[in-house]
Amino acid sequence: MAVYTSVSKAELNKLLADYDLGICVDLKGIDGGIENTNYFVTLEHEGARAEYVLTLFEEFSYDEMPFFVELGKWLAERDVPVPYAIEDRNGIGLKQLCGRPAFLQPRFKGGHVAQQELTPEHCASIGKALARLHLAGKDFYLTRQAHRGVFWWRRESESIAHHLSEEDANLLREEVRLFDELRQSAEQLPMGITHGDLFHDNALFVGNDVEAILDIYNAATAYWLYDLAIVANDWCVKPDGSIDSARERALLDAYASVRPFNDAEHQAWPQLCRTAAMRFWLSRLIPWLGIAQASRQGGEMKLKDPDELKRILLARIAHPARLS
Repeated sequence: MAVYTSVSKAELNKLLADYDLGICVDLKGIDGGIENTNYFVTLEHEGARAEYVLTLFEEFSYDEMPFFVELGKWLAERDVPVPYAIEDRNGIGLKQLCGRPAFLQPRFKGGHVAQQELTPEHCASIGKALARLHLAGKDFYLTRQAHRGVFWWRRESESIAHHLSEEDANLLREEVRLFDELRQSAEQLPMGITHGDLFHDNALFVGNDVEAILDIYNAATAYWLYDLAIVANDWCVKPDGSIDSARERALLDAYASVRPFNDAEHQAWPQLCRTAAMRFWLSRLIPWLGIAQASRQGGEMKLKDPDELKRILLARIAHPARLS
């Protein structure tokens, strides 16, 4: 989460006139993340104060937002602990603020766990939580193609190739090709709603237990196992890019205790771990190379080191992943 669009108390209070939540007494920008503008909000109503999160969406148009609004509501109603748009007195959750789609969400009280402090117990908890999210979204009535999915990475890997070493450009091309090859025989891979960005900083914990899964705004209809690979590559990684087998084993066993894997998933897992690393290597490379993302309204994009994901990709190539 981050702040790209400035919001004043007066502007927020104008939006709050549609609700029965009170008036804003405190508004604090949230640092971190790279995509949306976020604030912690304290509202006062009849002498009592309550805390919320305000999100303004920097990359999506208003017309693209109903998928996320409906998904958040759907998952929350099925006891998946995710943020959701709080509806006003007319039953409307999606708003506009400062020219951006926006909504208010509940604020969870758990805390983040630093990557180097993640344990097998944390990984087991997120494994179960992700499996429950997948199953809860199985019958969700909307679908969405990932905005940084297969067509995006085909296009972008070619468009930035001239900025890269020949070795890196060829590595990207090969991983794109291998995923295309996998898709040709992937009829048995279960698909459905995926989170799409469940890095460790998108979860809140109380002790060893997940309290909330945050930032569902990369959610899409995709392979569930690809979603799990994104988690494994971040939650179970060592500083050198290699994988901590104890954390990964805890993650995979816990996930499978809720949603068992089929034979096709066992076969696809090594490549999907590579694909997940490639996707985030590519998405970090683009801003790192100084290529602007024109959809963002203001502020500088927060950069993350692409070499971190390249190291993971190379480790996954050298030591193919296994589900069991």
